Amino acid sequence: MTQYVTEKDVRDMAAYARVGLDERELVQMTEDLNSIIDTLQPIRQFNLEGVEPTFHPIGSLSNVMREDEEQPSFTQDEALANAPKQQDGSFLIPAILGGGDA
Repeated sequence: MTQYVTEKDVRDMAAYARVGLDERELVQMTEDLNSIIDTLQPIRQFNLEGVEPTFHPIGSLSNVMREDEEQPSFTQDEALANAPKQQDGSFLIPAILGGGDA
């Protein structure tokens, strides 16, 4: 198998991504990455001269956004109507970090 990335390359990538690799993992990751790259090599056989790069497989698909306009919504009383507990116009929920008795 051809070596596309070296152990130094993998060590540098791991350091950049802040991933700790011991020596055994470094060797395995180097082998895995080289195997993956080797698997993708047949793609290089395609003649892509003159093919325009695309950013989405569906062509001119675009994100359609509506204007951000204020619209009628629930009143505070309607929003709190089914709340099991409320206090001072807000939902009252159990404390998750301790120190509260809600």
